[in-house]
Amino acid sequence: MDRAPIRREKLRKSIKADKVDAYLITSEVNVSYLTGFTGDSSALIVTPTREILASDGRYTTQLAQECAELELHIRSVGRQPHHGIADALTKMQIKTVGFEAHVLSVATLNTLKELLPTVEFAPIPARVEALRMIKDKVELRAIRRSIAIAERAFTMLKAGLSLEDSEKDAADALEGYLRRCGAVSAAFSPIVAVGPRAALPHAQPTAHARIGDDDFVLVDWGATDGVAGQPYKSDLTRMIVTGKVTSKFEQIYQTVLKAQMRAIDAIRPGVSGREVDSQARSLIEEAGFGRFFEHGLGHGFGLEIHESPRFHRESEITLQAGMVVTVEPGIYLPGWGGVRIEDDILVTPTGCEVLTSLPKTMESVRN
Repeated sequence: MDRAPIRREKLRKSIKADKVDAYLITSEVNVSYLTGFTGDSSALIVTPTREILASDGRYTTQLAQECAELELHIRSVGRQPHHGIADALTKMQIKTVGFEAHVLSVATLNTLKELLPTVEFAPIPARVEALRMIKDKVELRAIRRSIAIAERAFTMLKAGLSLEDSEKDAADALEGYLRRCGAVSAAFSPIVAVGPRAALPHAQPTAHARIGDDDFVLVDWGATDGVAGQPYKSDLTRMIVTGKVTSKFEQIYQTVLKAQMRAIDAIRPGVSGREVDSQARSLIEEAGFGRFFEHGLGHGFGLEIHESPRFHRESEITLQAGMVVTVEPGIYLPGWGGVRIEDDILVTPTGCEVLTSLPKTMESVRN
């Protein structure tokens, strides 16, 4: 079943509440979510009774294949995307249009105002992102595929990892394994961080740091599902011990693991993101490492690697069934290194399901 019309209908129900004649959707990800179109340089206009996808001639055949039911406005050669939007809004006789204030640039907005002096532009909340928080069955299948791909690729990485490999060697190999396992791409540039560099939560792999330079390495990676039109992502983090397991590493690893498990146990509909975050954060604080955990506990993901909802100290979001989130507590000690463990979790009607299956016991981290 084509889910795009259902999604547009859900969006349409908010138009009256926002007191606008139409929504202008310019986020490429949101346009794709609402139409199934996988191209770029296009915008969707949604009214209570009508929809137009403003695009250009490069995509005529692709549009017919991916969203044949939509009315199109194809701008002529040489005209820019904002001209196509302006022409489509004029054709639809729109007087008040709600736009994605978190997406549309000030420069483009000012240009549209110049082209359409009689149209009123009103910023609207992130309506489409709110819809995207709840994944349907098709999306969940794609996410499960993406996780399976990521896990197979990581298993291949561990099997072939050499102490002589640089962080970059390992990251490059992991990207190759992801593609070999069926991904269209990595979900993001993989993080491979050895020893003290693992204290950088978003460390960039280097060509000079070697896997054998220290006793452990942090790997943070994910896949983008390779099924056409379903580019859903996954996001995981695991530690690999390549040398000896020191008492300090074991203490920190077990603290992070216990914090993660406590947070996962708290996930269920009706619970706030702040409550879930506090479950992990309080345990880490009790262990004396509170000041070394300075990022949020996790985030939603799907078509993008970072989506709502988000887990942090101030998060007021209420969990609902169908949300898919990461839970990724970490402890980062400058000069020593960091430990992070990350899994992907589905909120179910009665609690939650851990979608990832890679082991994370102390025994499993040894390579």
